[in-house]
Amino acid sequence: MPDTLTATLTETRPAERTSPFAPARRERAALVAGAAVGAAVLLAAARATQAGFLLPAMSRDAWLAVHLCSVIPALPLGAVVLLGRKGDARHRLLGRIWAVLMIVAALSSFGLKGLTGSFSPIHLLSILVLVSVPRGVVQAVRGNIAAHRRTMTFVYFGLVGAGAFTMLPGRLLGLALFH
Repeated sequence: MPDTLTATLTETRPAERTSPFAPARRERAALVAGAAVGAAVLLAAARATQAGFLLPAMSRDAWLAVHLCSVIPALPLGAVVLLGRKGDARHRLLGRIWAVLMIVAALSSFGLKGLTGSFSPIHLLSILVLVSVPRGVVQAVRGNIAAHRRTMTFVYFGLVGAGAFTMLPGRLLGLALFH
């Protein structure tokens, strides 16, 4: 039998179940998008490795190596956290790991300047992550679970969006995916 805290955290009101913006629906949409982008990222990374340019690029650019090593596990781990039972010790542990991965990914992105040699609009997302992840943690600690859930789902959508952005032609993974 679930404990009272877990039952309270996972309980939804009738209006939340029917609204297109209900937390459960937002999370499902994030998971579907995350699965699609995750599959594309893994396919692109595999193709780039097979073509022989991902590992040399990572060995030349430590920022790229750190960024990919934090982003790639953050995508499926975020999905596991969103999909799993909320409020228990497993959720808190995996959530902490995911939060650290997201902070590392955001910080390491500032070492990546892309083909133009300068920052791009996607770096604004890194700033949002650096603000939103600690905010979401504080919301959970203070017991504002609804706000925590919204914030972390928003951050996961940002991760998925950034992953989709890397698939554009002319970007490293985009080149691997489409050539």
